[in-house]
Amino acid sequence: MGDFIGGVVPRNQEEWDEYHGKLKLDKGEKRLRLPPWLKTEIPMGKNFSKLKKDLRGLKLATVCEEARCPNIGECWGGEKGTATATIMLMGDTCTRGCRFCSVKTARAPPPLDPAEPVNTAQAVAEWGLGYVVLTSVDRDDLPDAGASHIAETIRELKIAKPELTVECLTPDFAGDLACVEMVATSGLDVFAHNIETIERLTPYVRDPRAKYRQTLSVLKHAKECKENLVTKSSIMVGLGETDDEVVQTMKDLREIGVDCLTLGQYMQPTKRHLKVQEYVTPAKFAHWEKVGKELGFLYTASGPLVRSSYKAGEFFIKNIVEARSKSRSVAN
Repeated sequence: MGDFIGGVVPRNQEEWDEYHGKLKLDKGEKRLRLPPWLKTEIPMGKNFSKLKKDLRGLKLATVCEEARCPNIGECWGGEKGTATATIMLMGDTCTRGCRFCSVKTARAPPPLDPAEPVNTAQAVAEWGLGYVVLTSVDRDDLPDAGASHIAETIRELKIAKPELTVECLTPDFAGDLACVEMVATSGLDVFAHNIETIERLTPYVRDPRAKYRQTLSVLKHAKECKENLVTKSSIMVGLGETDDEVVQTMKDLREIGVDCLTLGQYMQPTKRHLKVQEYVTPAKFAHWEKVGKELGFLYTASGPLVRSSYKAGEFFIKNIVEARSKSRSVAN
């Protein structure tokens, strides 16, 4: 699972069992069979190869590849102006070791590329996008956890194309709210930060430094920093959570004003990662979408292949951003 930080993160199954005690996994447990609704071909549109080449030429990484997203063919294969990729800032190596994530880990990743903010703006301008999603690895090795680098990228995007809607799926910046504010007030339209799972499973699923209440604090502060900022989060299911725990997590997110929510099936990226405990049915995902609407989320995307950076949701979220912008203009 990579080069973890000073022994803080368990490095093998035995250490995880010791660390989590009663959450010990059964080593004889077999991987669940893939259900019929997940046995689908991944489409590869005609522009897939071109977008991949463009990204390589500008030395940009994407979470689409690093996290092995099942929707990569659909998102990358569209016509110019409709294709999209979630650009992963600050390299492809993370300082954390979450048990669900396939992104590479290291104590000290390579230094940041100072040209990345401009290169990102150049790529987005070339693709003719109206909506772009940024994300990043965690960089606990940096004094500000990379907040200034992310904020600079957002500013460059807005300079290159002022009408562009920018969403950023951010790290938690180790709970440093000054860093949260730096990103939230940089011209960003949608501040996303994922809760990932229910509170009981958080110490087991996520890196020990990624805390449930800390995530709520980050999302709450982002909302307080900028009037009308759209906030967004995501929950993975199929990790052993109960229905009541999912509902409580949704309620916790609404209590701090989170506007948009996605729910998707956890998929085990490699044999070294957490096993899937349950393949949630499409009917249950439809139920969670209904619950989201009842709780007051402005947009809830819920489905087996839904991911936090979900292309089909961009249209709806863009409309929310534009409506709030118009409301602010009228008020002024």
